[in-house]
Amino acid sequence: MASLRDLGLSEYEARAYRSLLDAGPTTAKELSRASDVPMGRIYDVLSSLETHNLARSQSASRPKKYVAVEPETALNRLLDDKLEELEEQAEQYEGIVDDLTEELDAAEPVEEGFWTAAVGPEESTDLLVERLDAADDRIVMVAGDSSAQFDIGDVGDLVAKHLEAALDRGVKVSLLMTPELVETLPPSVGERYTETFADHPEFAVRTTEGLQGTFNLIDDVEVCVEVANPLNPGEAFAMIDMKDPEFAAGVRKKFAPRWEEAKPLSFGGL
Repeated sequence: MASLRDLGLSEYEARAYRSLLDAGPTTAKELSRASDVPMGRIYDVLSSLETHNLARSQSASRPKKYVAVEPETALNRLLDDKLEELEEQAEQYEGIVDDLTEELDAAEPVEEGFWTAAVGPEESTDLLVERLDAADDRIVMVAGDSSAQFDIGDVGDLVAKHLEAALDRGVKVSLLMTPELVETLPPSVGERYTETFADHPEFAVRTTEGLQGTFNLIDDVEVCVEVANPLNPGEAFAMIDMKDPEFAAGVRKKFAPRWEEAKPLSFGGL
């Protein structure tokens, strides 16, 4: 059951306010009896209700009388106070994250090979966007056939969102795909990428024939390979992440000439 305490009132404050609603204009002594709030606490409780603009007092009367503010107005005021409090807390947490991000910055780059894998569509997507978020310098995306990263659903939207965040922090993004894949993309995908990336100076997309599979090269030291579901090629079956500078350098070496010979493409033409 919903309670006034859920909106920040104490037990005594909640009792006093409810009793004020029932009693109408009343004195502190009368309210203490009606609400079971001890007489030694009733004035502090009434002062708090006035501070929250939930009650008003008639100072000219002797003894002073109090009246409750109408419930709709009172509840909206409590809601506004709670939302303001949550906003302040969110800003505090954001500040903590910023401070800890600098304090817990990654150590030296990995010099020896390390790999991990995620199995299943959701787990694969989580691993992919995690690695996209880790990029500091450059992201290379290569897609040779249908890929979950460029679908019309939630995954494509999520990847686009994280790519946009990467661009915002200065990461260069290069996308290489086959013309056949371009032809299979729904118009909404082209529209989304056009609106988000087309005019960005750090985003480039090209097409070339003969690509197989889908992978992402992160900062020239890490490779994320998408394993397609053989029963549903548009869905990721697994994601393999290899952080190996030597292996990544080999991938980069093979990618460079394919990129140079590829044809620039504008998503606006989709």
